[in-house]
Amino acid sequence: MIPIRTSRRTAEISWFADLCGGDTAFLGQLDGHRRSNFAHCQHIVQQAEHLGFNNILLPSSYMVGQDPFTFAAAVAPSIQDISLLVAHRFGELHPPMLARSISTLDHLLKGRFTLNVINSDLPGMREEGKVRYQRTREIIEILRQAWTQDEIHFKGEIYQFDLSSEPVKPYQQNGGPLLYFGGFSPEARDVCAQYCDVFLMWPDTEEGLKNTMEDVSKRAASYNRKIDFGLRIHVIVEENEEQAWLSTQKLTSKLEVKRGEELKNRAQDAKNMGVLQQDNLRENADKDGYAEALLWTGIGQARSGCGAALVGSPDQIIDKINKYMDMGIRSFIFSGYPLIESAIKFEKYVLGRLPNEKLARIQGRIPENEPDTPLTTKPLK
Repeated sequence: MIPIRTSRRTAEISWFADLCGGDTAFLGQLDGHRRSNFAHCQHIVQQAEHLGFNNILLPSSYMVGQDPFTFAAAVAPSIQDISLLVAHRFGELHPPMLARSISTLDHLLKGRFTLNVINSDLPGMREEGKVRYQRTREIIEILRQAWTQDEIHFKGEIYQFDLSSEPVKPYQQNGGPLLYFGGFSPEARDVCAQYCDVFLMWPDTEEGLKNTMEDVSKRAASYNRKIDFGLRIHVIVEENEEQAWLSTQKLTSKLEVKRGEELKNRAQDAKNMGVLQQDNLRENADKDGYAEALLWTGIGQARSGCGAALVGSPDQIIDKINKYMDMGIRSFIFSGYPLIESAIKFEKYVLGRLPNEKLARIQGRIPENEPDTPLTTKPLK
């Protein structure tokens, strides 16, 4: 198996919140009853916590949706157990102020804060990849110093600081929050290998995922590190395979190609390498949109970003997730259309049958003093 940080066969099972305005029962249709406002998104988060998910992704997009940090601060008092995976585009906040924002949220959540690092163009700008990745590297170095040292002493190409780190100390005093990072380019993979804890992948064939994991794992080894791997993917699960297939037909029954393209291209990252890879996956799928067994690519017709779903019966979905876990994937961020109804269905058919870190501890199947490092805590640097 590919060397990974969390060797124990357990998984972080996460859900997705609709901060970017795509929650609907019909692909390509904006649903006024499921608008991306605070009340609806809070309901999604609270429902995910109630159902037993470990974590929930709060995505970021300048063009559409709500600010993840502001939303996280507002929703924190209404949850007790679920973690928040907050997406942030590096460069949008001055690094010391970013460190303070993260520290504040980490204290509000009592250590249940995790960070999805986004390396992309800043709103209204087009930058060379070299500039963006240099900025991301420097900000991560600054955050690391802020979280583990008494003072920040940093001299980089972009940032230079000599500051006390006292105002930015997080709740987590064992290295700071976990860092999740995704990207298709070699530069993205290298940044994650050197600095981050979880490399997030979008849907691909099993062979494609394995090749990516092997490459990132080798890069991590060159820095004397091991990292975990995560998969961000949609899911359509029904009582049997035929009903699951019918659900894909219902989901796309009102889709107009032109409208789908409009919704897809409204996001600022609609033409980045990862999205183009999702397009390529769909273009090479069979006539029904399947890139391989159970992996349906129809979602990408009207959505930028993660563009495919697992489709099948409970047994089929569980078998597929187990294959992913055997490959070394330890974090899953699922979603469905619509989000709340799909979360309830996923819990009914799938969640309790997975080696879920959170549910296992609740049920007493993993002792609290288990020596192996679980995904939900960060080791000392």
